[in-house]
Amino acid sequence: MSEVFVTLRSEIAGIPWLHRIGRVAEVAQGAVRVTGLSDRAGLGDRVEILRQGQALGGEVLRLARDGLTVLPDGLSEGLAIGDAVRLLGCAGIAPDSSWIGRIVDPFGHPLDGRPLFRGPAAQPLRRSAPAAASRRSLGPRLETGVAVFNTLLPLVQGQRIGLFAGSGVGKSSLLAKFARGVSADVVVIGLVGERGRELRDFTEKILGPDGMSRACVVTATSDQSPLIRRRCAWAAMAVAEHFRDQGLHVLLLIDSITRFAEAHREVALAGGEQGNMRGFPPSTAHTIMSLAERAGPGPEGSGDITAVFTVLVAGSDMEEPVADILRGVLDGHVVMDRKIAERGRFPAIDLLRSVSRSLPEAASPAENLQIVAARRLLGAYDRAELMIQAGLYAKGSDPQVDAAIRVWPALDAFLAEDAPDGIVGSFRRLAACLGNA
Repeated sequence: MSEVFVTLRSEIAGIPWLHRIGRVAEVAQGAVRVTGLSDRAGLGDRVEILRQGQALGGEVLRLARDGLTVLPDGLSEGLAIGDAVRLLGCAGIAPDSSWIGRIVDPFGHPLDGRPLFRGPAAQPLRRSAPAAASRRSLGPRLETGVAVFNTLLPLVQGQRIGLFAGSGVGKSSLLAKFARGVSADVVVIGLVGERGRELRDFTEKILGPDGMSRACVVTATSDQSPLIRRRCAWAAMAVAEHFRDQGLHVLLLIDSITRFAEAHREVALAGGEQGNMRGFPPSTAHTIMSLAERAGPGPEGSGDITAVFTVLVAGSDMEEPVADILRGVLDGHVVMDRKIAERGRFPAIDLLRSVSRSLPEAASPAENLQIVAARRLLGAYDRAELMIQAGLYAKGSDPQVDAAIRVWPALDAFLAEDAPDGIVGSFRRLAACLGNA
């Protein structure tokens, strides 16, 4: 009963008892200028624009003595000079343990048609990362349910990796495998700017009941404003931090950082920033890096956040700004290749372009020898592949290429396998593949 009363108290405490009201003074280019709140509002505060009995949310982007610049959450058509604007203040999110198994929006409102209670304390959306000197080292290797991540690209507790992929190469299916198979207490999934029809497909078909049983999904669809899409990634991170602070190991999956950066670009340009990195404003790098730094090992006495961030790379361009920024702050990156997907091998991971920075510590000396041998053989096959396919390679010309040709079918099939027999069984099967060399 005490937990019920705590929840009720938090709900009651969230009801504002005083409203500060301003007025719309100008509507132009999607932004709204508001007067009467300059001495009360802060940068990033939420507001409600009241028009004919309906409320349109918005966020304060610029402050001046003569007024505020507000970016509305939706279309500004129909707004008029003199419309009332209610100041809501800084809006955080109040996660609760009852959110596991639920789908929520970036404000903590339920999207699955059932009531949802606020947690006892609101969390700030843009919380600072734990102090660097107080953070623990990366933890033990994790069982993932996917053979390649159990062996050649190990994932360890507290690691942050990037999943770099184009559209339609099996990225969502791989995320769902992580959600179902990675050893973690809680899974938090942030779907940023996804197509609306895909939400139910992802949660009901791809993720399934087993995945949802320990997951909390935070989502903002592609038709929502850039403010809400940007907030989605921050909200997912805040929910993950809530469970981490309880001492739990959290798996955080955010799809995608590219859409998060694009939403930030729209907001920043509306606030007056200039785009200079292929259209992205200077604040993009800090915004992405500060989000990524919040994940990882926690300080002593708390849990960890193991994070997987996806990046949409057009034409496999790993040098585009978002991919380049994120790759520099992660503990590993996984590249998915469309050519591999087109020949029917999923997950379509290009192992030679992928790196896990948990190695060599995450594997034993014997396991590291297997990993090096597999990479060497795959690299030899990759260098000679055009000649092999064209029939120009003569057997016996290069012993290493000969060995690579013998093991390539088995190794390529191994990269597509699930891992029902765990890490030990995955290495046993990898050793069997290499034994043909």
